[in-house]
Amino acid sequence: MFEAKSIARSIVGCCLLACAATFATAQEAAPAKPAVGTVVPPGQVYGKLMSMLEKEIVSAAEAMPEDKYNFSPAESMGEFKGVRSYSEQVKHIAESNYYFFADEETAKAKEAEIEKLKTKTEIVQALKDSYAFAHQSIDGITAENAFITTEHGTKGGMAAFCIAHMMDHYGQMVEYLRMNSIIPPASRGN
Repeated sequence: MFEAKSIARSIVGCCLLACAATFATAQEAAPAKPAVGTVVPPGQVYGKLMSMLEKEIVSAAEAMPEDKYNFSPAESMGEFKGVRSYSEQVKHIAESNYYFFADEETAKAKEAEIEKLKTKTEIVQALKDSYAFAHQSIDGITAENAFITTEHGTKGGMAAFCIAHMMDHYGQMVEYLRMNSIIPPASRGN
């Protein structure tokens, strides 16, 4: 009996050590979370949110086949009169990234440039370029300048509005993908 208890304790001990080692390795692999009470720069917070949405939106933009890029739901499917096509949704997000973070002249010039794009490749590249531009602005948001007014509002407010705006259009893109029997990349494997 003594020997059985000793073996059982050894097995339990080994299991606990293996779990602890696995947990420690997982903790090392994960980026360190800031300690509670740590001040995180606003640009870092907004930038992380923007990156998460960017990944989902760009992957969704890439998922729609070129031959369906001008898809919009038929009016016979419901109240869809006058809605944006898939390509117009993607273009709108790209244009909005400039609207939220550029001066008015630059935003209007970019909108005119993006509206002329026809192919999926051109439109997706414009989307990616608009995110690079937006990240430059977001990265520059600090505690000192986040709530100083700009042409459109405050930098922090515009970043928050931009992120919320993107979520709306991402939801529409997801619906269009699903109407074409395409599972959005962010939903695959779930």
